[in-house]
Amino acid sequence: MALSAPSVPTLLVLVLILVSVYVHRLRAWRSRSRGRPLPPGPAGLPVIGNMFNIPQSKQWLEFQELSATYGDILHFRVLGDSFVALGSASVVMEYLDKGSANTSDRKESVLIELSGSDLNLGFMAYGDWWRRHRRAFWQYFRPQAVQNYRAVQKTMSVRFLGKLLRDPSRFKSHIRYTFSSTLMKLLYNIQVADEDDEYIVKVEHAVQGASEGTLPGKYLVEVLPFLRYVPDWVPGAGFQKRFASWRAAASDLKNAPVAHVKQALERQEDAQCIVRDLLARVSSSGNEGSELAEEEEIVKDVAAVAFEAGSDTTLSTLQTVFLAMSLYPEVLKQAHAELDAVVGPTRLPDFSDKDSLVYVNAIIREASRWLPVLPIGVPHCTTEDDELHGYFIPKGTVLMPNVWACMHDPEVYPDPEVFRPERFIREGRLDVSPRDPFQYIFGFGRRICPGRYFAEAAVFINVAAALHVFDITPPVDDAGKPINIIPTMTDGILTHPQDCRCTIKPRSPEAAQLILESLQAEKSVKLQPG
Repeated sequence: MALSAPSVPTLLVLVLILVSVYVHRLRAWRSRSRGRPLPPGPAGLPVIGNMFNIPQSKQWLEFQELSATYGDILHFRVLGDSFVALGSASVVMEYLDKGSANTSDRKESVLIELSGSDLNLGFMAYGDWWRRHRRAFWQYFRPQAVQNYRAVQKTMSVRFLGKLLRDPSRFKSHIRYTFSSTLMKLLYNIQVADEDDEYIVKVEHAVQGASEGTLPGKYLVEVLPFLRYVPDWVPGAGFQKRFASWRAAASDLKNAPVAHVKQALERQEDAQCIVRDLLARVSSSGNEGSELAEEEEIVKDVAAVAFEAGSDTTLSTLQTVFLAMSLYPEVLKQAHAELDAVVGPTRLPDFSDKDSLVYVNAIIREASRWLPVLPIGVPHCTTEDDELHGYFIPKGTVLMPNVWACMHDPEVYPDPEVFRPERFIREGRLDVSPRDPFQYIFGFGRRICPGRYFAEAAVFINVAAALHVFDITPPVDDAGKPINIIPTMTDGILTHPQDCRCTIKPRSPEAAQLILESLQAEKSVKLQPG
């Protein structure tokens, strides 16, 4: 029996209902936005918006190009969700730093859970759970506390030099080992065996998940969360296996080292470490049941994120320094001259030399600017409807600061693609007044990185020590001819130089001997914080 067509009155009623709904929503939107427009941006499609034209790789470069057309406040709409890229230093600081009361949240995203990054306080929603994590983290990484770790950092930097002396071709592995082993010792009192140690492998995989797996706009599951339930054997669902391996690595990194500390406590071993101290505080708090479980969860999270973030951000910065030295021999020559004058040939640099090594500090600042570790930062999120430069910013808008654009602004940094430490020196002193990279690479407002002081110290002592005793030149091919390296970055939230191959040799026989003597002396150092 054929179905009859809807009558004219029925169609009319349906049309009136649709029109009524549309008008109601339009009025509600106008009332909410008070007539203010959304920021400009590329035109999207009906319903799905910019799902298929929001940049998915090396977003900082594409955002920078789009900002030239649409302005420094760049808007994308995906299935009703707003994403805003902030393209200038003035807008970034105005909104994320001065306006942090409304811009300190993180977007609740399925990517955070799927990648295993929900343990990371950097990705946590702004609220009490985040505050409890940050308080626990801050007490061990505030400026006064990190001075207690200098002996361990110095010892590990000497071991780094020894590894470079023995096998310079593996310098990337040596860098990761140096920072990871330092943090493993301080956090868990675990001595990492070598570059292939299981903990180093785990942190490398977990960091990959935090960097690639949380990138806004890269995975469709972010806007269509039901896709998380699609089996990995379904065509197009290969992302499931990547996320599963990232989650497993993050879980192991979170639980296994803490279990090691607990076992040491049960054996009544006396070795001190940060996690042991945190666990002692938890056990003496008097909490029981769920409260005790929560406190232990915070200990695991804080230690894991310190290990994960601390080892990888410093790894990227040191790789950048080595790359820059190989490409700019005149910079390395000037660094050598300063180190020879301040430190001399009979010892290695120490933390007490920091203020006197103006050019070395400028090199570190310039490396942070030239190839920033977090080129689009960690995205923020608004907690309430807001206004920015006359534009309406809806509640829940994801805010992406284009740190790369801020660090490559030709009006502040002439020839921004050139590595030039002199930008940060005036009248023989370090001068960051034009625009300090450290105010951008460590985050903004209430979400600024609480581990920045530890990271600064780690980078300084390793850069100063390496530059003092090594020559760093371009890599060569099998015929001995220099290989031309183009400085580019990997993709993801946290990036590294795409290719940082270089040739590393001792500056002199005396420099090589200084490394060996320093290694021998450091063997007697007791590696304990404070």
